[in-house]
Amino acid sequence: MSAASLMHGGRLRQAAQTYGIALEQWLDLSTGINPQGWPVPSVPAEVWQRLPEAEDGLQQAMAAYYASPDGLAVPGSQAAIQCLPQLLFADETPAAVRVALLTPAYTEHARAWQSAGFDGVAVTAENLEQCLQDDPQIRALVLVQPNNPTGVLFVHADLQRWHHLLLARKGWLVVDEAFLDALPQANSMIQPRMPPGLVVLRSLGKFFGLAGLRLGFVFAETSLLQQLQRRLGPWAVSHPARYLGRLALLDHQWQQTARLRLQQDSQRLAELLQSVHLPPVGGTPLFQWILTPQATALADLLAQQGILVRSFEHPPSLRFGLPHTDAEWQRLEQALQGR
Repeated sequence: MSAASLMHGGRLRQAAQTYGIALEQWLDLSTGINPQGWPVPSVPAEVWQRLPEAEDGLQQAMAAYYASPDGLAVPGSQAAIQCLPQLLFADETPAAVRVALLTPAYTEHARAWQSAGFDGVAVTAENLEQCLQDDPQIRALVLVQPNNPTGVLFVHADLQRWHHLLLARKGWLVVDEAFLDALPQANSMIQPRMPPGLVVLRSLGKFFGLAGLRLGFVFAETSLLQQLQRRLGPWAVSHPARYLGRLALLDHQWQQTARLRLQQDSQRLAELLQSVHLPPVGGTPLFQWILTPQATALADLLAQQGILVRSFEHPPSLRFGLPHTDAEWQRLEQALQGR
């Protein structure tokens, strides 16, 4: 098994077994998660001992941070991704609906729609406008904003136009904003009152560095949120996740400092890759993306040195997350220079 065969970033134990390198010796750059995440405080004992309750302030913190009350806390946005295909077209047969899915992008979106029996149409950032216009059977468009792994950031006016086009077809625009927190919120499609035909996903995993917390939010019209809540059942989000999520969303000083630091570190990573003749062709404040026909070989070469990056086959490319310490930066630079 090679580094390229790992389905998702962060499969560190699997990589350790595959390459015979002890877990603690790895530098994991495969996830795009903030390596200097929000500093987690101790959790009071009663939070562990009591079932979660809705009246704990998380909803208010969410509404303030995202500037909208029309959201639902979920156990990671992945939980919503798997439920949405059945909920959005609950009264129709999958054969009657065609779904446009951005590629390359986070593959779990396509997997969820295909598993539910829907006909997926692969579109790129360059041709999706034309595909929507040419194919009136496309009733849903699923995008990642900014895109993972390309870093493409869609123009807000274009997103609004596509939403209105799909709404006229009684369809949906689904926007996954998992990597958006490090960018200006003006790029978000979240609205103070969420309109029909629009679903926006957010996560505390990337920018806040809290992937293990499994906490995300879905923003949509109230009726859809109610259906999703029923599907997930009671206590879907753990009490510790709700407790820590509220505190993280309220920590504005940390958020401001983190955004500035991530912009600087991402630029540093881009310059490092450029200096070793691997110029990034896309990225966000949390990762840089390079295209290279030698993607699989380079991922394996780095993995042999205990450095894990995210490898993609279509197109052949690599995504590099941010190192944390100066020692990690030096280790990555030395590995790339010596390849």
